Amino acid sequence: MNINSGDSPRVDGAPYPWPCGDEEVLHALEEAYRDGSWGRYHGRHGEALVADLCRRFDCDDAQLCSSGTIGVELALRGCGVEAGDKVVLAGYDFPGNFRAIEAAGARPLLVDVDPRTWSLDAGELNDITADGVRAVIVSHLHGGLAEMARICTIARRRGWQVIEDACQQPGAQLAGRPVGSWGDVSVLSFGGSKLLTSGRGGAVLTSNPMILQRMKIFAERGNHAFPLSELQAAVLLPQLAKLDQRNLLRRERIEIIRDATTSSAQWLRPVASRDDGEAAYYKLAWSFIPAETRPHLREQLLGLLQSSGAPIDAGFRGFVGRSERRCGKHGSLLVSKKLSHSTILLHHPVLLAKENTALQVAEVLNHTVRQLTT
Repeated sequence: MNINSGDSPRVDGAPYPWPCGDEEVLHALEEAYRDGSWGRYHGRHGEALVADLCRRFDCDDAQLCSSGTIGVELALRGCGVEAGDKVVLAGYDFPGNFRAIEAAGARPLLVDVDPRTWSLDAGELNDITADGVRAVIVSHLHGGLAEMARICTIARRRGWQVIEDACQQPGAQLAGRPVGSWGDVSVLSFGGSKLLTSGRGGAVLTSNPMILQRMKIFAERGNHAFPLSELQAAVLLPQLAKLDQRNLLRRERIEIIRDATTSSAQWLRPVASRDDGEAAYYKLAWSFIPAETRPHLREQLLGLLQSSGAPIDAGFRGFVGRSERRCGKHGSLLVSKKLSHSTILLHHPVLLAKENTALQVAEVLNHTVRQLTT
């Protein structure tokens, strides 16, 4: 469609369902019913999932759990975080991570993010002077990859433990290592919208036996208080087998969208890719630059995009506005504030559609941005 003709382009076929149809998942469900494992506390599916996760993420053990959010709290408990401790967290991040720190009795200490990656800015860590920091949570968000080598070096020099939130990026690689293998402990989510889904669920990965023991003690209430069921484990196994193939297809579609939206670069800044990494795209972020100072423009943009069938929504609200009664703040958090106003996110299911659909997404995005800015 000619976007200069006055006609508004659309993304055909929206909305795109997730999870998508998968005969192997159906077979896993049927098999779990036939052998009775669907109703057991523990069994072969959970054991196989733990083994597969350890192999893929180069760790010694995995604790399955009921969600990525509780996984972050378990990781904090495993790191020995206690009441009165401080935990470093990006000023723009998933809200559950802030609440997990509070649930452990600790206090978030907010630092700014890198505008290229939407992840915690490693350079901020060197300048922290606060006492009582026990750990730092680092999230790989929206197709961006954090500077894990630098972050881990600084954290270990300062005696902090690193909790790596890989919930948005299972299967991503960074400097030849799996994302999720860098931290002292790492977290995955299997929530209903995630690249690996069992509706709910998560996993905590570590090679540190002390962290693992603390997590097990906290979760043990006569039985595992935050379990992943055998049925959930059964449906995750065939998805893990297809993760690399699906991530490759998503990356190919993302490159099409990136290339086709370069004409809008003065208004849209996409999350940066890294030469030494391959992201996994649960979301793809752009900053709608005019909205960094005029937030109402993002709402106008999203309304037009969604009416055209584009699966694009707002980013996180971030924590800049949180009361200092609840958290400490290091520096101005200016980037976090801008991104909380300007971030727009493409949701992943459309990336498994046809190549032409990716071009339609880019066309709608270019057309709509021009409507608002020219």
